[in-house]
Amino acid sequence: MKIAIATKNFLEVSGHAGQCRHWLLYDLSEHRSGQLLPAPLRIELDKDEVLHVFADDRAHPLDGIDIAVCASAGDGFIRHMRQRRCDVLLTGDSDPTVAISRILAGEAMPDPRFDITTTLCKVRDLFSRH
Repeated sequence: MKIAIATKNFLEVSGHAGQCRHWLLYDLSEHRSGQLLPAPLRIELDKDEVLHVFADDRAHPLDGIDIAVCASAGDGFIRHMRQRRCDVLLTGDSDPTVAISRILAGEAMPDPRFDITTTLCKVRDLFSRH
């Protein structure tokens, strides 16, 4: 399983996932319970690779992820990720390590923080191509 976490400069779980350029990618395909977490791969997307504008016309650095974790995401982003066979989990955790640990432990994620940009995105998503 591959889990990508949207971040602010690789330090804090980010909201507005569709605009996020910094992602931590955890490849857990070899991970076993009780083991330490593998170090995540840091992915910095180019401006044309940001998922809100990406045209799906070529390979993407986040191809093959199973779960995307973020603090907020619009409906268009969630639909786009479903088309890419990826589930989106929203969390109120600000620490990426805590978020990934909760997922692996099967714990519920805390409710996401309020983000005004999500409301604005919902209006924009009404006209989205996704």
